[in-house]
Amino acid sequence: MLGSAVGLGSAGLGSAGLGSAVGSIIKSGVLLTVCYAGGSSGVVVEHEEVGSPLTQIAMVFVAAWRKRHLELPSDSSLLFNLDDVADESLRKNKQMLPHSKQFRFLDKAAIKDPKMDGEEITMQRNWYLSTLTDVEEVKMVQRILPVWATTIMFWTVYAQMTTFSVQQATTMDRRIGNSFQIPAASLTVFFVGSVLLTVPIYDRVITPIAKKISHNPQGLTPLQRIGVGLVFSIFAMVSAALIEIKRLRMAQFFFVGSGEAFTYIGQLDFFLRECPRGMKTMSTGLFLSTLSLGFFLSSLLVTLVHKATRHREPWLADNLNHGRLHHFYWLLALLSGVNLVAYLFCAKGYVYKDKRLAEAGIELVETDTACHA
Repeated sequence: MLGSAVGLGSAGLGSAGLGSAVGSIIKSGVLLTVCYAGGSSGVVVEHEEVGSPLTQIAMVFVAAWRKRHLELPSDSSLLFNLDDVADESLRKNKQMLPHSKQFRFLDKAAIKDPKMDGEEITMQRNWYLSTLTDVEEVKMVQRILPVWATTIMFWTVYAQMTTFSVQQATTMDRRIGNSFQIPAASLTVFFVGSVLLTVPIYDRVITPIAKKISHNPQGLTPLQRIGVGLVFSIFAMVSAALIEIKRLRMAQFFFVGSGEAFTYIGQLDFFLRECPRGMKTMSTGLFLSTLSLGFFLSSLLVTLVHKATRHREPWLADNLNHGRLHHFYWLLALLSGVNLVAYLFCAKGYVYKDKRLAEAGIELVETDTACHA
């Protein structure tokens, strides 16, 4: 979680300077406090790491590729699994997972080779033979990736709040009374305000109602939280486009701040819960990568739009009064809408890990629990 705060600050620094970076770190600190102190549901954190997650993923793919010409047995119990591992310590650090029919090509990584029976599991052999549980853990990561990819767009929208929305604010009347004027960059304080407003409303109002309706002790599931955040991001861009036309007020800060409260916590909750045992370090990395890629996509869109429109009526002019910034916001709203449809499709077909294991009659092993959201 601390890494998430630092990551937000770093992204802000790269996008809009030191002031925005400090603001991002402050916002992350607020969310960090909320996650630990104000959350209503627990996230299991398992600290038993079994090597590098990326190494395990690479081993499974390499082993499956090396045995691509072999035929899979009709009975999955004939595949190499934890029961066949002689080292008891390796078995203790893993939870046996049920076989799934998705991504069956990867199952070839667990095909037993009669020539290697009786040999110890070594690093060299792991690149040729993986346990079925290792294969299933890699499949779990693959199931997460579509949801991961569709959350990047939120942070692309978020990036606009520390760049063009601040520039937009410089052209507006920010005076209070006759002698005081609010600095344009200070309007990002609405981020913090909307987060602080949204979280208690969610915790005290939305969660009890959602519990009664869905009979879910968490209220909204992690995927539902993320979905709400994505909807808020669309509202933010629509309001930003309308506001740019009228230059009245900065409602997009409220929408993105509220969306951040849902998406930030929802993403961390989802990745922590759904990453396989022994791959928990990957959960924070998945979250931070969506943030980084979101800022990168924002920069890419700005570059492409500027090159495409600069010779006619520039959307992103140095002087906003001579540009068509609202067109850029409409483009982001459209892209966010398409992304939301893709997200809903991915989320609808996703089955949570605990439910998948329960259907197979396996109890999820939970160790070293800590409340994060």
